[in-house]
Amino acid sequence: MRLRRASVAVLGAFTLLLAVPSSASAATGLFEYSYVGLDGRTHHRTLLDPDSGECITIAEAADPNSQQPAHSPHNRTTATATVFTEPDCSGDYFTLRILTGRGGERLKFRSVVFS
Repeated sequence: MRLRRASVAVLGAFTLLLAVPSSASAATGLFEYSYVGLDGRTHHRTLLDPDSGECITIAEAADPNSQQPAHSPHNRTTATATVFTEPDCSGDYFTLRILTGRGGERLKFRSVVFS
């Protein structure tokens, strides 16, 4: 009888665990990049613990008609970073390894996604 009650309790707890929505996962760490501002100077930005699986269009490089693409990415996160040549994670892409992936000034991008 006790075994039956224990089994029911474990099954109920497992069902409850499945019903609770999970929190969004995030890539832990920093993603750094550079961009040329409207003043013509190079600026540096950092994304801290970006969400995984969500496309991030780089605000400073989002408009291909008026802004230069971002460049020189450095992935110091716990997720793979894939940078794209166009906004909304479209166009050609390049993947940067976990924690050590980086690209030089010639690697131009407008959006990134972490996996």
